[in-house]
Amino acid sequence: MLGLLLAAASVTAVDAERAFAADAQKLGQWTAFRKYADDTAVMFNPQAVWASEFLAPLKDPPKAIGWGPSDSWVSCDGRTAINRGPWTSASGKSHGYFTTVWMRDGKGWKWTYDGGDSLAKPMPLPKQPKVERASCTGREKIPGEYREEVKPTARIAGKPPADAGQGRSADGTLIYEWRVAASGERRFEAKIWNGRDYRTILDQHVSAPSE
Repeated sequence: MLGLLLAAASVTAVDAERAFAADAQKLGQWTAFRKYADDTAVMFNPQAVWASEFLAPLKDPPKAIGWGPSDSWVSCDGRTAINRGPWTSASGKSHGYFTTVWMRDGKGWKWTYDGGDSLAKPMPLPKQPKVERASCTGREKIPGEYREEVKPTARIAGKPPADAGQGRSADGTLIYEWRVAASGERRFEAKIWNGRDYRTILDQHVSAPSE
């Protein structure tokens, strides 16, 4: 058992993202999404939806989209991460970016938030993503409300997610929140602890879908 726990801890969020993308090609796109989703995972269509409910009836397309991490921000304790990177449609004609929030327990990594948008031009994918880890110093200065781990949205059976949610790492060094308007316009903001205060690492705005 100890060996399994150590092996799970050695896998990074970048590794998890790459395994997720590889399984999309091997097992099927939506099969992979279901495999790696936490039971409280949230997606957008364009309103917030529970991933497990949204994904349950979907059949895998003949070919999956391709994606990979270009950036990864990790909490000091290494148990929470936010990945960003490009995606490309199976045909290669559509491009965009994704943002995925990952959390790790003793069994491994699961994603709890998946968002993104399309782009007019493809976003480059580096051979090695840029990884930034939150500072482990000055944590006594972190506000008390950020010192308890919270998943993006508490799940309530039979009810859809709210129009806003937030989450943070157990040590409070990586925090994030999202909001979605009735129009489908969406915002995702994330901050990382630098030893003195929080620095914004992502502030993403997604326009409402055109009719």
